[in-house]
Amino acid sequence: MRLTTKGRFAVTAMLDLALREQKGPVTLSGISERQNISLSYLEQLFGKLRRNSLVDSVRGPGGGYCLARAVADISVADIITAVDEPLDATQCGGKENCLEDNKRCMTHDLWSDLNRTIYEYLASVTLAELIEKQRAKCPSTQASNECSVLHDKRKHPAQQVPA
Repeated sequence: MRLTTKGRFAVTAMLDLALREQKGPVTLSGISERQNISLSYLEQLFGKLRRNSLVDSVRGPGGGYCLARAVADISVADIITAVDEPLDATQCGGKENCLEDNKRCMTHDLWSDLNRTIYEYLASVTLAELIEKQRAKCPSTQASNECSVLHDKRKHPAQQVPA
């Protein structure tokens, strides 16, 4: 089982976005420069993230991307599955046809259980936790409360939150 660059880059880009969105929409070119990820690759990833309702795009001057949900509501598993990253330790893709005669191998349950454990762990880690850990390591990335105000507006658009 391995996590490819697609999943790693998606999580890294989402963390970068989450750390900076309090200043407004974040451009993919900015993420590309800071994280050394190809811009065209980010465009592909963010298309998938947008289709899975993890980010919103803002068009026009000053446009870019912002999170579609609060950081506490986005798990690492959400990000990885949004970009179609398989988390599968079985050789058969979970189809139970591991052997040449389409039978299941003796260790199928072991690898299936590992898949479940990995997914549960990644589902338990949120962007909020990653931000907290990142800020503990690098205090210069402190954010204001604007993010939470922005997400409160998204959850309850009828309510006006004072600026």
